[in-house]
Amino acid sequence: MGKTLKIDGMMCSHCVMHVQKALSALPDISEVNVRLEEKSAHVKLEQNVADDILKNAVADAGYKVTEIK
Repeated sequence: MGKTLKIDGMMCSHCVMHVQKALSALPDISEVNVRLEEKSAHVKLEQNVADDILKNAVADAGYKVTEIK
């Protein structure tokens, strides 16, 4: 199971690192792939994680999730 997040505010590799760290710290996430060019992050989940939890983790890192698929 996976989800793709569209993220506003990422501009450099440091931004990617902050988002990667924030999402990787959440329970039930087995893999995180953040792509600066696409302004997105794909997470692989061991079990379902609520969208609000993902949004809050990214917001706490200083960025905004605009869409989750």
